[in-house]
Amino acid sequence: MGQITEKTIDIDGILKGKMGAKAKWLPRPLVSWLKRIAHQDQVNAFLWESRDKIGTEWLEECVRYLQMTLKVEGMDNLPAKDDGRLYTIVSNHPLGGADGVALGAIIGRHFDSRFRYLVNDLLMNLPGLAPLCIPINKTGHQSRNFPAMVKAGFESDNHMLMYPAGICSRRQKDGKIRDIPWSKTFIQKSVEYHRDVVPIHFSGQNSDFFYKLANFSDRFLPFNLAMLFLVDEMYKNVGKTFEVCIGKPIPWQTFDKSRSPQQWAQYVQDIVYSL
Repeated sequence: MGQITEKTIDIDGILKGKMGAKAKWLPRPLVSWLKRIAHQDQVNAFLWESRDKIGTEWLEECVRYLQMTLKVEGMDNLPAKDDGRLYTIVSNHPLGGADGVALGAIIGRHFDSRFRYLVNDLLMNLPGLAPLCIPINKTGHQSRNFPAMVKAGFESDNHMLMYPAGICSRRQKDGKIRDIPWSKTFIQKSVEYHRDVVPIHFSGQNSDFFYKLANFSDRFLPFNLAMLFLVDEMYKNVGKTFEVCIGKPIPWQTFDKSRSPQQWAQYVQDIVYSL
């Protein structure tokens, strides 16, 4: 976990860490633009002001900072924290930022912080969040370790909070905002480690600009350009109200051989969107 300073988020440093010596060839106007899109100064101010908080406490501070109003239905569907079992908690991912901290705050408070996210490794630059994270870099050298890190997470004494789409929602051809098809990993690991699955639906959406950019990026570019705008989208969602609907746990024995793991993943995704 990185040290919190008045400049915890350092775009120059992140670029150098990702690109090495090649980073120096980036045009300075481009780097300045990245700092602005990432709201580097605003985020650093918040991180410095909340530097005494980590984990669930930090997530709750994020919810207050973003002035989010959360209307939660189905809290009674969350298993008791002392029932001696471990769960896989899965959700759609409409926002890519605010929904992550909000859901983490809800789950963390209920389970006394005994949960872990599988997240993009860039989020390890947030010291308050890092203790709750299993960092994943699917495109870099760490990608070879992805199965081992997922395995370690499921073998731990923590509940797993996952966004099986892997990326935030996209606008579909029918105009609806929905996740891409979910990965089957959560099904396979939940069966292997006998974890019931708790489905959650989170409301909300990003800007029209974001979805147009995301669809362009997905179709024509070899990298996720839209991801660069997620912090900007988070600030656009400040002060909004979101509905969180928690469904009943699905027993792991449900996921039998009558369907493939991918088909079961689609089954759970459909349940989430019916909540």
